[in-house]
Amino acid sequence: MNVLWLQSAGCGGCTMSLLCAENPNLFDTLGDAGISFLWHPALSVETGAEVRALLDAVERGETVLDVLCVEGSIVTGPKGTGKFHMLSGTGRAMLDWVRALAPMAEHVVAVGSCAAFGGITAAGGNPAGAIGLQYDGAHAGGALDEGFRSRSGLPVINVAGCPTHPAWVTETLLMLAGGLIGAGDLDRYRRPRFYADHLVHHGCPKNEYYEYKASARALSELGCMMEHLGCVGTQAVGDCNIRPWNGEGSCTRGGYPCIACTSPEFEEPGHTYTETPTIAGIPVGLPSDMPKAWFMALASLSKAATPRRIDVNAHSDRIRVAPAPKRET
Repeated sequence: MNVLWLQSAGCGGCTMSLLCAENPNLFDTLGDAGISFLWHPALSVETGAEVRALLDAVERGETVLDVLCVEGSIVTGPKGTGKFHMLSGTGRAMLDWVRALAPMAEHVVAVGSCAAFGGITAAGGNPAGAIGLQYDGAHAGGALDEGFRSRSGLPVINVAGCPTHPAWVTETLLMLAGGLIGAGDLDRYRRPRFYADHLVHHGCPKNEYYEYKASARALSELGCMMEHLGCVGTQAVGDCNIRPWNGEGSCTRGGYPCIACTSPEFEEPGHTYTETPTIAGIPVGLPSDMPKAWFMALASLSKAATPRRIDVNAHSDRIRVAPAPKRET
């Protein structure tokens, strides 16, 4: 299975993340499955005329394209021409190339939230007209229209994240190579369900504090960050805390709140990322599948039952009170 990877408007962070794949590494993982890059702007040696010839051959159908991966948002400005972002040396806008190559691909994969929904590059006034491949924020229809389907009959597969987890990309490619992704394996925003059916909350190291609603008030504290520091891990999809980056890291493990970077329009929360909006003192960002009245009742009981150890440690930057198991008799 061959992969053509284009980098559009963005920081290149998803490629950087992908290179962190380990045990086995990226090249062993893909190579052992018979997956190779036709071209990747950061990993391939071909450049200039060689790349132009390859793109032309794919567009003409002379070179079969199994997977088109696009990283970064698609720029449509000015006035829908896409000429704010030209693919160097080709004289054509990236927008034009994506629309020409996507129908030639067996599968089309948006790598990262910029490619999926517009992401960070669509934030603010968005003067460049940055959009996703098949979504404009949360709305269907992007650089490719809502009805677009690749040769496989699937829509664009949105491996969202900012950056996306390396294993989400490699697992998606491996599953495509094995014919294991169908329409039912994608969620409502067409993210692969193998990671989108989980919440960032699952496996979070702060879950004991969450259970007792023992909340941190500053980023340096160990407590749960939902109540005061903007964490939306109870609503955000992703298995970040089940299989952390490099086997060790995630946002909440590093003491920073989840900002739901796998979701459309996460770049425009309407407040600072480390702020929890409230109404009458009640956090707006409660778990999406739990009635507010139940949550508040549970929170009141939990806080009343909070052990001293949990309460002290929640407001500290290190463990102050260690667990004290009961003596065996």
